[in-house]
Amino acid sequence: MKQALADALEQRGYTDLTPVQEAVTKPELEGADLLVSAQTGSGKTVGFALALAPTLLGEAETFDQAQAPLALIIAPTRELALQVKRELAWVYEKANVVMASCVGGMDMRDERRALARGAHIVVATPGRLRDHIQRGSIDLSAARAVVMDEADEMLDLGFRDDLEFILEHAPEERRTLMFSATVPKAIGELAKRYQKDAVRVTTLAERSQHADITYHAMGVGQRDAENAVINVLRYYEAPSAIVFANTRVVVNRLTTRLSNRGFSVVSLSGELSQNERSHALQAMRDGRAKVCVATDVAARGIDLPNLELVVHAELPSNHETLLHRSGRTGRAGRKGTSALIVTPKDRRKAERILKFARLNAQWGETPSAEAVIAKDEERMLGSDAWREPIQENEAEMVATLTSSYDPDQIAAAYLRLYRERQSAPEELSAAGIDAPRQPREAFGPSTWFAIAGGRAAGAEPRRLLPMLCKAGDLTKNDIGAIRIQQDQSYVEVRQSSVSKFMNALGSGMTVEGGAKVSKLDGAPDLGARPQRAPRPPRPKYDPDAPRTDSAPRAERAPREEPQVAVDAKPTDWNDAPAPRQRKPKPEERRRAEAARGSKPAKPSGTPVGKPNSKKNKARAAAAAAEGKPPGRPGAKFRAGGPGFKKRDKR
Repeated sequence: MKQALADALEQRGYTDLTPVQEAVTKPELEGADLLVSAQTGSGKTVGFALALAPTLLGEAETFDQAQAPLALIIAPTRELALQVKRELAWVYEKANVVMASCVGGMDMRDERRALARGAHIVVATPGRLRDHIQRGSIDLSAARAVVMDEADEMLDLGFRDDLEFILEHAPEERRTLMFSATVPKAIGELAKRYQKDAVRVTTLAERSQHADITYHAMGVGQRDAENAVINVLRYYEAPSAIVFANTRVVVNRLTTRLSNRGFSVVSLSGELSQNERSHALQAMRDGRAKVCVATDVAARGIDLPNLELVVHAELPSNHETLLHRSGRTGRAGRKGTSALIVTPKDRRKAERILKFARLNAQWGETPSAEAVIAKDEERMLGSDAWREPIQENEAEMVATLTSSYDPDQIAAAYLRLYRERQSAPEELSAAGIDAPRQPREAFGPSTWFAIAGGRAAGAEPRRLLPMLCKAGDLTKNDIGAIRIQQDQSYVEVRQSSVSKFMNALGSGMTVEGGAKVSKLDGAPDLGARPQRAPRPPRPKYDPDAPRTDSAPRAERAPREEPQVAVDAKPTDWNDAPAPRQRKPKPEERRRAEAARGSKPAKPSGTPVGKPNSKKNKARAAAAAAEGKPPGRPGAKFRAGGPGFKKRDKR
């Protein structure tokens, strides 16, 4: 390892490398293409920074003057890209590295100026890096290595075309390192196409996913899902927590509700600007906010300090998303908790996701209000303040309190003040994911009554029940079974309500319509319900079996094959009828008639219309001057004749 990098790690407090960092820095892997699968939070950013050092620095300890970039680091989101830039900056700080970033949401002109000044390492998102390549504002000719961080997420977000474009424009003689939490088929195809003899690196942490994270699947009623989030946050009281939802609408609703309940909360979603996202993350880092409500994409790759709790307010769509969500906690050897809020309808989905992720979750109920209060009291009594000696600046006030109030009053006041600082927990319904269905309670001792009139008189239980309740001063809980027979109806009445029922009916013992009611000594003998004879099985269809009906099968006449006359006489086309003659045009018909002498032909010259018309006289004179025959006096003007002009059309 380079001395400059070793000094930077020692300054940061690194004593041992994580499994993925040890795996990628083995001497035999120097210069090789790597396909690394490592869980989120395993320290892979520092891992590929150490793995790139021999490729970028060579034998030198520091970088030369920055010109064209030597390495490209591609990340799916802006937050992850900026976080990677910060990590690489301190790792290579003593090596005089010059960093540049190309991420969406930033001013592209500033990025072009930074690239023009020169940079050793460029951290970028796929879309923005492709824009710079197409505009010619970045020179990839000197690139020695390309690293794709969270490669599976970039493919899920639809960056496959951008990645292929970038890799095709990068030099062929380069190292290509791909880091991914999971290695689906698409990642394997991309590695096979753009990597050369890639070495597959699988750490032990991948085989036992998230060993430092405790998973809890918490059942809750369908209507108490958001109340459960409040109780979970209150139960653990983590210094930093993140709540995941699937849509921006749910993120906004949860953020508003948690803010109203006194939580210091921020939100991360796609609708926020880069400036708003940066302020939200900074509030989580410096402790001004303790809860972050986010969507999957917005929170991908972010590293929040002291993040001990991840709450899945809505279940993710697949197990890979569950691993990415939960990977925000339990990082770099720290312990974390991942709580899944499971409603009854989501029980099977939760079991399926946990099974595919190879995770063993502890199933139970969501912490109730009593459990949250008990946890508060446990934390209160476990505070170190009870064991610390009284300070000098506290002695005067302590003496005043002990002299003015008795110990019980002081304890009660402290308890009230402690609870005022906390948000009150929510009361949750008892129906959880494993709540069994309650069996029907037994009706108990009863007496049967017979009512005249049954099915033949149109009696039905839905009509008898309200009639008996009204006439006998009963409720529906006082009436048990109702049995309708052909001529009689039988009703079961609770024993404690029999005297009230009979007193309400009176001595006549009749109900609405004059139907007579009589008390029975025991249960009526309704007899066994006749069993319907089973339907005989339908025989299978056999086309060759003889018919069982009396009608004989009709004999089908054999099909006659068409006979071809071999000695038929060929067709004489001379005997064929003459083709249909074309109908002669009017002009041809008139000429033919004129030739036969049957009718004088009409002159084809320009007609003159009315003989006294000045216009027609002028036309006739013009026709005579041209040697054309004049039209008949009084004839109508005919379009299309000799001397006809379009402007003369009427």
